[in-house]
Amino acid sequence: MKGTSMALVVLAMMVMALVMVQPSEAITCGDLTSMLSPCMNYLRSGGSPTKACCDGARKLQGATQSQADRRTACNCAKSAAAQLKVRQDAANSLPGKCGISTSIPINPNVNCNNIP
Repeated sequence: MKGTSMALVVLAMMVMALVMVQPSEAITCGDLTSMLSPCMNYLRSGGSPTKACCDGARKLQGATQSQADRRTACNCAKSAAAQLKVRQDAANSLPGKCGISTSIPINPNVNCNNIP
């Protein structure tokens, strides 16, 4: 009995150690593109974002909890905004229209090193 409980304690400690040291995956430009692809019509034309667009924006918000992830996402969005000719008014209003708050601008002129 004593050996069984000690084995359970050791097993629990090993599981905790694995969970604690496993690094979280960093966001990539592909992730950002995937999450915001439902927003492309809105970002180019304005109007109202779709539910799928807002769901993607919320997913992006959840995936960018660290400063490094926010800065990576910012650089990806900056590059995409320039290439895809995103309307700045639509990009600026997306978080508000989706009911989220984010510090990641979709703007080709932003300095991503200033993202908190």
